[in-house]
Amino acid sequence: MTESTVDNDVDVLVIGAGVTGIHQLYRAREAGFSVRLLEAGDGVGGVWYWNRYPGARLDSESYTYGYLFSRELFEGWEWQERFAGQPENEGYFNYAVDKLDLRRHITFGARVTSAVFDEGSSTWVVRAGDGIEVRTRFLIAATGVLSIPVFPKVPGRETFKGVAHHTGQWPDEPVDFRGKRVAVVGTGSSGVQVVPAILDDVASLTVYQRSANWCTPLSNTPLTDEHHALLKAGFEGIRERLDASQSGFLHQPRERKAFEDGEDERRAFYEKMWTSPGFSKVISNYADTLTDKQANDAWCAFMAGKIRELVRDPATAEKLIPRDHGWAGKRPPFVTGYFESFNDPKVSLVDLRETPITRVTETGIETVGGLQEFDVIVWASGFDFGTGALTRIGIRGRDGLALEEYWADGPSTFMGVMCHGFPNFFFPAGPHGAAGNNPRYGEDQVNFVADMLEYMREHGHTVAEVPAEAEKTWNQMVADLAVHSSFGEHSYFYGSNVEGKPRSFLLNPGGRPILRKFLAEVTEGRYAGFLA
Repeated sequence: MTESTVDNDVDVLVIGAGVTGIHQLYRAREAGFSVRLLEAGDGVGGVWYWNRYPGARLDSESYTYGYLFSRELFEGWEWQERFAGQPENEGYFNYAVDKLDLRRHITFGARVTSAVFDEGSSTWVVRAGDGIEVRTRFLIAATGVLSIPVFPKVPGRETFKGVAHHTGQWPDEPVDFRGKRVAVVGTGSSGVQVVPAILDDVASLTVYQRSANWCTPLSNTPLTDEHHALLKAGFEGIRERLDASQSGFLHQPRERKAFEDGEDERRAFYEKMWTSPGFSKVISNYADTLTDKQANDAWCAFMAGKIRELVRDPATAEKLIPRDHGWAGKRPPFVTGYFESFNDPKVSLVDLRETPITRVTETGIETVGGLQEFDVIVWASGFDFGTGALTRIGIRGRDGLALEEYWADGPSTFMGVMCHGFPNFFFPAGPHGAAGNNPRYGEDQVNFVADMLEYMREHGHTVAEVPAEAEKTWNQMVADLAVHSSFGEHSYFYGSNVEGKPRSFLLNPGGRPILRKFLAEVTEGRYAGFLA
């Protein structure tokens, strides 16, 4: 891509062609702003472009994850599964981009390397690969919270001479697992999807687990013509329910508490929960499951019993039962056939707390127990959540302030959208932005940004910047409410999986009601204090 193929000056420049960036581009274009989107990859979809590993799949219901601002767009795409796999997700975003005629505004293969605020003109100068330079009035970094893969810091990783890929940097061409000796390192959301997906092909499969997770069945199902008809007929109702939902899901919260039921009744309810789809196990479980330790322990004891039933080898089953956190102490993965995979004699489990990796060699992985040779290593080792992408693209605000320095002790934001010292800069769906179904939170933030830009144009304002006091108020809310979150500091929602990263809560612990309260106060106050 050469500079001549890109508009040198635009009103709105968006970084990232994921679910939020596409929506933000659409809103800005529809409002009549000149627009451009820069995307590092060669296609749209964000995480659903990069994470094309075997088994990659949504655990939010497909029809609640996509766009809801257009009935025509909603009805024009028929999801094939309740929880769509990566190819279908990527296909959906290509469908949306083409249906909305946005592709002509997107420059692919353009990884941003710097973005500098020019105080004299109140614009941003953005540079990307291959000599691209764009000056923009408003810079919107929709870079996502799961964009930067993390590898464990073990010696020799790059010396391995076999095939090795991170799940978040999976190649376009399928990886051949047939008859191969395979290692999967990591048992978070991606690792537990990979294992059963490749099991039939491999000669052997060794799973390296640092921490066990409370995995429960995804309970995926195909969507029939009857489902499609109901979804189309119920579009307005679905949109209204999702719009009102605190978490951005259709699942309904349960009011009854765990010990209001007797043991037999509670066990029958847990059986129902175990097979319920996706996040219903979090949202529709007993009301006190996340707030009362005894209630949480009761659900965990039930899940531990299920793991012991599913995994025939007692020693392996015990290793797969978490000991360091309760239900939703970390993000719970949802699985299909994961525990059953360990009944296959080709599969073995290495507990890295007992047998840590000492190094990677040219031929395999060496632990304190010895060397095991592999043909393929899958690094399912997670991401630099929340801040990873934003602190790596060279953002410089007033007086050359580096975003990575401003956030050296953790992110300081306003609603997960703006931060003080960085005028005309927005990062919807960023750190502190969500605590549920991300596209639904992102939709609220996209609309906030778009409405603000339109207001500025209509009233002659050229600069938007969050007041320091407003940012402080939001961050105090995060600090005050984070202590009540079910997520512990061992979760990647605190950045604990990245060596040297400051421990800081990276979600919005107040959820969507708090986000909307702050949004309403700013918009109803006509952005007082924000605009110049």
